[in-house]
Amino acid sequence: QVQLAESGGGLVQSGGSLRLSCQASGRSFSDVAMGWFRQAPGQERECVAAIYSNGRTTYHAVSVKGRFTISRDNAKSTTYLQMNSLKPQDTGVYFCAAGKRSAWSGYPTHNDFDYWGQGAQVTVSS
Repeated sequence: QVQLAESGGGLVQSGGSLRLSCQASGRSFSDVAMGWFRQAPGQERECVAAIYSNGRTTYHAVSVKGRFTISRDNAKSTTYLQMNSLKPQDTGVYFCAAGKRSAWSGYPTHNDFDYWGQGAQVTVSS
C-alpha cells in the first residue's frame, strides 16, 4: 500500500508560478517511477510529467515542455512539479502517481501507475 499526499496547489495569475509537492509513504519510493497527471473539467486525465526512479530520465508533455519541471528527492520520498509561466489552460486537478516499476516504455500513461494521490487544484486566472 502506498499513500501519496499532494500540496502546493492554489490560485495564480497567468504568467505566475507554483510548485507542487508529493510526499510518499508505504513503499520504497526510490524503486518506482513517479508521475504528475492533470485533469481539466470535462477532459481525460493526461500525464504532464514523469520521472524514472533514479531521476535520470524525465518526460514532459509537449504542452508544458520548457515551462514545467519534474524532479524528485529520494531521501525525502518526495517528488516535485515546478510550474512556471502558467497559462489559463493549465487549470485543472493535478494528481501525483506512483509507478508500477522503475521506468516505463515509450510514453508514460496511466497504465504505468498504480497509486494515486487525492489531487491538488490549480487555477490560473487570465
